[in-house]
Amino acid sequence: MLEVSESPRAVLQSIHGVLLTGGGDVDPAFYGEDRHETVEDAEPGRDEFEIDLARRAMAQDFPILAICRGTQVLNVAAGGTLVQDIPTAIASDLAHTIKEPKNTLAHEVRVASDSRLHTALGSAVTAACSCRVNSRHHQSVGTLGSRLVATATAPDGVIEAVEAPDATFCLGVQWHPENFWRTGEFKSLFDAFVDAARERAAAR
Repeated sequence: MLEVSESPRAVLQSIHGVLLTGGGDVDPAFYGEDRHETVEDAEPGRDEFEIDLARRAMAQDFPILAICRGTQVLNVAAGGTLVQDIPTAIASDLAHTIKEPKNTLAHEVRVASDSRLHTALGSAVTAACSCRVNSRHHQSVGTLGSRLVATATAPDGVIEAVEAPDATFCLGVQWHPENFWRTGEFKSLFDAFVDAARERAAAR
């Protein structure tokens, strides 16, 4: 675990991969927008620390796995924007905020067949390139940041995953795969991230 008081530059000298986790909303000031009334701030200093860390990690090709807020941080760090509140911004009957139980499968996402995400998800993806996921977010990726492409979308068009095709391993998912740690549906995603970090460690 990293503390917001640490130096992102120094941190990257002692780690081999970056996991950006869920949490509060990114301050819209970081992507040049006025604040929507539903925005709930993260812990003080977290936006600054994680955005800086993500930018440096991307620039140095560190393995990155981003989850929910982490995906939004990754996109903002790459120069993108966010949908600040899905229910008021997108006309959809699809619920993206299902809080309990946390591993409730809420909807399908369509996964790009030629993506690193597709490979990393393994058997979680069907032959039809779909995957059932949980959903605990009211924000999502808006305009994609530089280098990033959308690799999974919900039926209503909400971006559910992004990745940097030119990176060794840099991808983010909007759902919470960690909530399935008991049953292992998304174990292969974490294994792929750990393998990429291990390869970086071995090469140093």
